[in-house]
Amino acid sequence: MRRPVALIAAAVAAVLALSGCGGTSSAASSPADNPYGLIEAGTIRVASLGDSKPYTFTDAQGNFTGFDVELFKDVAHRAGIDKVVFTGQDFSGLLAAVSNGQFDAGVAAIGITDKRKQTVDFSDGYLAGYLTVITTKTSGITGADGLAGKRLGVVQGTLQEAYAVKNFTSASLVRFPDNNTAIAAVNSGSVDAHFLDYEAAKAYETQYGLVSAADIPSFDAPAGFAVAKGKTAFKDALNKGLAAAMEDGTWKKLYQKWFPGSPMPEQYLPKAEQTASPAPSK
Repeated sequence: MRRPVALIAAAVAAVLALSGCGGTSSAASSPADNPYGLIEAGTIRVASLGDSKPYTFTDAQGNFTGFDVELFKDVAHRAGIDKVVFTGQDFSGLLAAVSNGQFDAGVAAIGITDKRKQTVDFSDGYLAGYLTVITTKTSGITGADGLAGKRLGVVQGTLQEAYAVKNFTSASLVRFPDNNTAIAAVNSGSVDAHFLDYEAAKAYETQYGLVSAADIPSFDAPAGFAVAKGKTAFKDALNKGLAAAMEDGTWKKLYQKWFPGSPMPEQYLPKAEQTASPAPSK
């Protein structure tokens, strides 16, 4: 009798093992274990930029850091997720990669516009700032009106490109995949100037001895975290985390760390520190 019993026991064990494997797979993909509909439960995969200092960039060890990176990790922690994996992408394809499910989120000081909202959803805004025309000291460009007939670099797909298309109609736009490539073109003389974010421009000015020809306020398209359409629970969790980070002073602390001396958009400060009509000024 021992052999049949042993065989039966082995068969039962095999069935239970197979059943257990199936149960584990089902549980991993169940809403209870993955309420935000992430690619991998417990991990947020983020599409970002590796050269957009001080927002998102890679340090000497190849790790992503910057204002947006630290803020997003803080917000993710508040949402119950501590494993956040950043991957560098060309900005021109970043939103599409989020939309088609390659990434859970896009984090790179991405301005919220109606056109972009056709592709992805956005969290609430968390940052507003300035746009800058950067050039060499000998270019002769001293203002936006000096761009007429000049070759102006822009990173494809950015707010700067959209703004330049609309407002710098007499300039010849040259599109680049990233700021580093565009700045190299300014230094080599293949373009006369580059149009980029104010904060990123400051770093390039220091590094290469370039100068700002124009600083233009841009508060109509605040930055937000991009998520795929239909990820309502995920977006709501990010918004809740953002609100908490602003109200307890975390946002302010990070802003002071990464943008020392820069004008601070008051609408993101704790309510007790806001004026009646927040109006960032330079």
